[in-house]
Amino acid sequence: MKQYLFPANILLPKESVDPSRYSVIACDQFTSEPAYWSAVEDVVGDAPSALRLTLPEVYLEDNKRERVAAINEAMRTYADTHLCEYADAMILVRRTDSVGGERLGIVAAIDLEEYSYERRTDAAIRATEGTVLERIPPRVEIRRDALLELPHVMLLIDDRARTVIEPIAAKMTTPLYNFDLMLGGGHITGYLLDKGMQKEVTRAMDALAENAAFPFAVGDGNHSLASAKAHYEAIKASLGDAAKDHPARFALVEIVNLHDDSLSFEPIYRVVFGADADELFSAIEGDMENGTAENPAAVLHCIYGGGERTLTYPHGTHSLTVGTLQKFLDGYCASHPEVRIDYIHGEDSLATIVAENAGAIGFLFDGMKKEELFPAVAADGALPRKTFSMGHAKDKRYYLEARRIKA
Repeated sequence: MKQYLFPANILLPKESVDPSRYSVIACDQFTSEPAYWSAVEDVVGDAPSALRLTLPEVYLEDNKRERVAAINEAMRTYADTHLCEYADAMILVRRTDSVGGERLGIVAAIDLEEYSYERRTDAAIRATEGTVLERIPPRVEIRRDALLELPHVMLLIDDRARTVIEPIAAKMTTPLYNFDLMLGGGHITGYLLDKGMQKEVTRAMDALAENAAFPFAVGDGNHSLASAKAHYEAIKASLGDAAKDHPARFALVEIVNLHDDSLSFEPIYRVVFGADADELFSAIEGDMENGTAENPAAVLHCIYGGGERTLTYPHGTHSLTVGTLQKFLDGYCASHPEVRIDYIHGEDSLATIVAENAGAIGFLFDGMKKEELFPAVAADGALPRKTFSMGHAKDKRYYLEARRIKA
């Protein structure tokens, strides 16, 4: 039977490090809200922090070369000074989110040979959203010289009977870490799995996979995982067969059950910068004639400086409203290079961004149900990019565990 989960040599902050200042939210959150990251800086101060080991995407265009060099140097320092290693480890995580729900997960390694970000694939680990190939090279550039990976990837399993994670969670007693996350991120507790528990998890996961169309769907962090894959493929091209033993062949992830009671799917909204509102709305109305009868209606609620407006496709151009909107925006941006799109978690954040940026236009719409995910990916391949978010922005994975990825 094929094995899908593997223990890893996991690095965590030493006891001398304040974990509530060390652990920061995933780099792809709050990308249009520099005030959030300024608040993170205020919390961290001069304390050891994962903020110094990652590049928040809000800063991707801000002295990236210098920032990446500083990150790589910090990784070498932290690995020797601020982090301790747990060999051949798996960690069970209890995450209390910003609204009080508790989410369970298992941090372990997966084999990148089993992952593909192609839209249609028979890989065991599949992307759930379209991968923007242009976003991979800059992330590979960051990863190329990095000593460590700090994962924010969350892989979903379709385990309605709760056979993999929940039985192990019931046995946990002594925490490895236990602290509040910064800036309203809730609380997190981690437990080290002993060897017997690891075997239980891997056996249960392998049994689940045996009866599944595919065992893993990427819930969060697809572009991060795609970058890890591209980096590993470059190593394979250079080393040949020797790459099979390279640490970059594996990636550290958190496994989460799609049927976890606290796990909710939220829409990821769109905001457009640099467009003329009247021209944009007219173009959307013109696009409505491209809808097809097999697709349901697509309702878009638009907010902008001049007020609010609802636009309704009688039939969408995609089976999901977000797909209809994304197809339109991709085409519109291709013919209007001055227009830029960002992807926003939460209605309040979208409203704030529109209010604070002259000319910004926000789009709100209904999201997909989480039970639709695995069947949709099995039938149609990857969904449109940024189709859904697992919970609110503050409930995303915080950086905490790390792993060496250089030989």
